[in-house]
Amino acid sequence: MTSTNTERIINPATSMGAVTLRVGDLEAMSTYYSDAFAMEPVQDRTVGREVHRVLGRGPIPLVRLIHTPDLPTGDRHQAGLFHTAFLFDDQRSLAATVYRAARSTTGQFVGSSDHLVSEAFYFTDPEGNGVELYTDRPREHWTHDGNQIRMTTTHLDPNDYLHSHLDQTTVDAGPALAGTVGHVHLQVGDLATARSFYVDALGFEVTQTGYPGALFASAGGYHHHIGMNTWNSQGAGPRAARLGLGSLAVTVPSRDDIAALQARLSARSIPFASDSRIVSAHDPWGTHVTVSVAGLTADEVIAQ
Repeated sequence: MTSTNTERIINPATSMGAVTLRVGDLEAMSTYYSDAFAMEPVQDRTVGREVHRVLGRGPIPLVRLIHTPDLPTGDRHQAGLFHTAFLFDDQRSLAATVYRAARSTTGQFVGSSDHLVSEAFYFTDPEGNGVELYTDRPREHWTHDGNQIRMTTTHLDPNDYLHSHLDQTTVDAGPALAGTVGHVHLQVGDLATARSFYVDALGFEVTQTGYPGALFASAGGYHHHIGMNTWNSQGAGPRAARLGLGSLAVTVPSRDDIAALQARLSARSIPFASDSRIVSAHDPWGTHVTVSVAGLTADEVIAQ
């Protein structure tokens, strides 16, 4: 890496990794993510009293479920997860996954939107965690207003979308089709404090501030890898131990990026644990964040 800009901005090739959810009913949640989103179990491990299960598509881990049934249910006004957003390669793959999810009787469809940069469908899982399924429009079709990416929320008819893009071959392909964690949208207590951590310290760049009560940031000119809002959580303090978001993961290309992040966190006196491949820290509300080099195995995802 070079100095100057790369010392304060995260690598443009940064992406999001598997999201960790603490769940009360491991089997019910595993079944839902498998049936609704065409994910397959990748790895199981018992860590102390906890059972950790990683699910994904192909070799890519998408979600880690930690069985912690003694925790209370989540609080929608607490800082934490707004939704995990799973990104699909094209409209057919998105439509096939939406079709599967809409047929589930344990989750709930809550809406769909055209955001100009993407087409998105929203669900809640059986324990109330938000899920977005989406596909991006080509970057050359995105519109910029100065240094911000234009995004909006307009109606997207789900029946028309499925009628236009659904085909049985893609439905049958299921887990064989690619999927990634495109972004993670968080509930936070204060946007300025969230910006100080996710932008100033982690190094994401602001991409959109036009939504009241929300802030979006990314690496490499993407519309957003991290969303932050106070719509339900304005003024929320540190998170209590509850079911829901356990941690979020960020993936960077090289160990140089880990070293640069260590320097940014140290300069701001933000505590962290680290080796040459992984940095682990907590945001101002206690959300666990890991930043690691690309290529972690499912075992390493569990170990974070």
